Amino acid sequence: MKIQEVRELSDKQLREKENELKEELFNLRFQLATGQLENHMRIKEVRRSIARVKTIINERRQHAGS
Repeated sequence: MKIQEVRELSDKQLREKENELKEELFNLRFQLATGQLENHMRIKEVRRSIARVKTIINERRQHAGS
């Protein structure tokens, strides 16, 4: 997920996306532990997407507070 795509989402959509990504990361880690994960790079991609979403959420909080 690109940063521009994240910036276009509303606050509610950002929270929903963060929850979806966290759930996906959980499932990927579970697959890794059971030896069923085929694409190990997907874990890295999901972690970065979570970081992007959290960054935008924090930026919006800071701008709303000032």
